[in-house]
Amino acid sequence: MNKHQTDKAGTFPVEKIRAMFPALTQAGDFIFMDNAAGAQIPQSVLDAVTNHLVSHNVQRGGRYGRSVIVDQSVATARESVALLINAYSPFEICFGMNATSFIRLVSLGIGQMLQERDEIVITDMDHDANIATWLALESAGAKFKWWRMREDGNLHVDDLKPLVSERTRLVACTVTAHSIGSIVDVASVAQIAHVAGAEVFLDCVHYGPHGLMDVQAWGCDYLVCSGYKNFSPHMGFLWGRFDTLKRLPTFREDFIPDEPPYKVEAGTFIYENVSGMDAAVRYLESIGRNFLPENNRSRRDNIVAGMNAIRDYELMLAREMMKVLKDCGATIYGVADEARIHERVPTFCFNIGKLSPQRIVEEMAAMQIGIRDGHMYAPRLMKRLNLAMDSGAIRASLVHYNTVEEVRKFGEALRAVIAKLA
Repeated sequence: MNKHQTDKAGTFPVEKIRAMFPALTQAGDFIFMDNAAGAQIPQSVLDAVTNHLVSHNVQRGGRYGRSVIVDQSVATARESVALLINAYSPFEICFGMNATSFIRLVSLGIGQMLQERDEIVITDMDHDANIATWLALESAGAKFKWWRMREDGNLHVDDLKPLVSERTRLVACTVTAHSIGSIVDVASVAQIAHVAGAEVFLDCVHYGPHGLMDVQAWGCDYLVCSGYKNFSPHMGFLWGRFDTLKRLPTFREDFIPDEPPYKVEAGTFIYENVSGMDAAVRYLESIGRNFLPENNRSRRDNIVAGMNAIRDYELMLAREMMKVLKDCGATIYGVADEARIHERVPTFCFNIGKLSPQRIVEEMAAMQIGIRDGHMYAPRLMKRLNLAMDSGAIRASLVHYNTVEEVRKFGEALRAVIAKLA
């Protein structure tokens, strides 16, 4: 981290931010370090959900006032999420239950359009939702090529180039590994895929809370994300280029227009959680307002400033966490070189010698620190790391409301647990 980044991290208003989260203020001594499984929500998001349920908990599409407000709130949320990821149009934003269901929806559509382009590139670093969902297309005639993680804990685009050809229909990969925190150069992925005439599908669930999302800069064709890691309630959204979504075969009832986003949103989704997602975007904007002058700034400018500030602060947290884990003798999976800290987010997957991950996590829980153990829904990655599915590894995952003091308390607790179990 250079001096400019260090100075920005030092000015990050973490205590002011923590005060916005009811769960943090009510938690006492408990430390939230399982954020990769779901982040807490600020009061403004809770208020948005409550306001929907109290003031207009009705079905959209009606002519009376409360129903009209639901239509307006959904449209407003589309605009906010479009700004969050720099979409070309709010009509490219589709709301639903979760990222996994959207991956399946897109895969079913692509399975009907394989023809001579029947190859799909998948990775061994992804969440299984972005692997098994595509593998299910084998019965539709799909063939698969594996883009393998290198021993340095990341995917390299040089390894992707020979896998892509005129037969490639799609490259499906993560933006950031939910398990080990490695960040993929997805803009280069899109360049390689598009030269061959293929499309790119990005799982952005884990990257969302950690850095600036920009579908235009990345050049991707599809992107899925889940609100529950992005400081909103449980919901998901799909982005796709408008013409791409228009071509995609989807299930829809006859009365639903054959146009995005409506053709994607079969059935009723959770309107109150969509309102919460809108509020979560505005929360991220509020962070950005701390780092920009008052004049001449747009909502997107505030998002950019907020996410860049979060990224700088989290790099500092990641550096501290890496130091603590190394001091404890941990084997860190993924990027473990401090000189490459910019290739990861503060999500750390590790083990301590031959000590049981389950026992360590149980002991840490007794010391009021919430972390996670297991296979992290990544069986192929576990196999690659020579880890058993029934034990797996330990994951500690931080976001911008965590503090350096919490990292130090984590280190003290971990050392005590190691001494007890050794």
